[in-house]
Amino acid sequence: MSLDNPTAPARPKIEVRSIDYVPRSERHGKVWHQAPFWFTGNFVLTTMVTGFTGPALGMGALYSMLAIVLGVGFGTFFMAFHANQGPRMGLPQMIQSRAQFGLRGAIVPFAAVVFVYIGFNVFNVILATDAINTVLPGVRAPWYLLLILVAVLLAIIGHDLLHTVQRWLTYVMISVFGVLTVSALMTLQMDAALANAHFSWNAFLIQLSAAAGYQISYAVYVSDYSRYLPHDTPTGKVVFWTYLGAAGSALWLMSLGAFLASALPVPDAIGSVREVGNHFYPGLGTFTILIAVPSLIGIMAINCYGAMLTSLSAIDGFRKVRPSLKVRVAGILIISTAVFLITLSIPSSYLSSFNTFVLLMLYLLVPWTAVNLVDFYGVRKGRYAISEIFNPSGIYGLWNKAGLVAYCTALIAMVPFMSLDFYQGPAVQALGGADVAFFIGLLVASTVYWSMTRTLDSTLETPFIDHSDCLLEEQMK
Repeated sequence: MSLDNPTAPARPKIEVRSIDYVPRSERHGKVWHQAPFWFTGNFVLTTMVTGFTGPALGMGALYSMLAIVLGVGFGTFFMAFHANQGPRMGLPQMIQSRAQFGLRGAIVPFAAVVFVYIGFNVFNVILATDAINTVLPGVRAPWYLLLILVAVLLAIIGHDLLHTVQRWLTYVMISVFGVLTVSALMTLQMDAALANAHFSWNAFLIQLSAAAGYQISYAVYVSDYSRYLPHDTPTGKVVFWTYLGAAGSALWLMSLGAFLASALPVPDAIGSVREVGNHFYPGLGTFTILIAVPSLIGIMAINCYGAMLTSLSAIDGFRKVRPSLKVRVAGILIISTAVFLITLSIPSSYLSSFNTFVLLMLYLLVPWTAVNLVDFYGVRKGRYAISEIFNPSGIYGLWNKAGLVAYCTALIAMVPFMSLDFYQGPAVQALGGADVAFFIGLLVASTVYWSMTRTLDSTLETPFIDHSDCLLEEQMK
C-alpha cells in the first residue's frame, strides 16, 4: 500500500501547522524520503570538522576513524528511534517532552535545545561565508544576512519544501564529494595519514563523544520531519531509512575529515577541500566548497524551523499560543535575528571552539534523549493522549517530577566526568583524561526515570487516549 494519502485535500504551498497535531487526513509522503533528507542534513562542512578532533589531539587516522564509526553508530541509534515518534504522535519532537517533564517543566530541555539550534546556525553561517569568500572576498556581514534570509524563506515555506530541497541536494552532494574523496585518496600521500599510529584513550573517547554527540543533536528535531508520515508507517522502515541517511553521510564526511586532518599540515574545512580538489583538477576544490553552501543553507533552514517549534512550545506552556502561519513566521524571524546578531559579535575564528560546543551539547542532550526514549518505548509504549499534552490541567501535569529529577540528577552525575577546555572533572583526571560523561548521563537518566515510573499504570491513561484520538480527528474534519 502506498504511504501517500490519495484522499487528502490539496496541501497549501506554505505550511500552516506548527506545534499543533497533524491530523491523519493530512498525512503524506514516503518513508524512504527520510534517508535523503537526513543524508543531506548531515552532509555539511560542519560534519567534516567533527572528524578533525582525533588528529588534532595527535591520534592517528585509523584510530580516529574507528572512534568515528563507533560514535556515529551509537549516536545515530538514538536519533533514528526518535524518528518513529513522528508518525505515531503527529507532533513536533520537543513538545512530546511534556509527557515526561510536564507542560511547563519541559522548558528545561527546551532551553538547552534552543541553545543547540542557535549555536549550530552560527557555525554554519560562518562556514558558508568562508566558502563564498574564497571567490568573493570582502565584508562578511552582508553574506551573513543574505544566507540567513534564504534559510528563513525555506523555513517559512516549511516541511514539504525542505524535504524536496534536501532530497535533490543528496544527488548533487554524492556526485561532487564522491569525486573529491577519490581525488583525496589519489593526490594525498596515504603514508602521511597512516604513519602516525599514535593512540590515546583520551583522544579516542573525545573523538567518539564528538561523533556521538553530533548525531544525538539531530534527535531534538527528527520527529519534526517524520510527523507528516501516515500513522501506520512501519516502525522498522522509519528507523531504517533515518539511520541509513544520517549515519551514511556522517561516516563519510567525518572519516574524510580525519583523513585530511592527518594528511595535511594545517587542515581546515574550507582550505582542505579547496587544496585537495584543486590539486586533482584545477577549480574542482573551489567548485566543491561552493556546492557545499546550499547544503549549509538547507540545514540552517531546518535549524530555524526546529528552533521556532521548540520556542513556541516553551511559550505555550505559560501563555497559550494559537498555531498559525503568522506565529510561525514571527518565531522564525526572531530566531534568525538572534543568529545574525551572535554571528556578528564573534570572530570567525570561533570555529576553533567547535569541539567544546559539541561536547557541551552532548552533555545537555543525553539526559533528555534517555528520558524521552525510556518513556516512549519502555513506560508508555508509544501510547499518549495527544490533547492532554496541550491541556494545563491534563494528566501530564505542569511539572513532572520524574523527568525533571532524572534530567537534573544525570547532569550533576556527569559533572565529575566532563572534559572541556575550561574544566576538567576529577574523575577525568583519575581516568587519565578519558571523557566518559555521556555514558554516565545515559545510564543515570535512564535508571532514575525508570525507577521513578516503574509503578506507573499506563492503562489508567487509556480512556484519555481514546477520547483524545476521537476529539482530535473530529476537530480536524
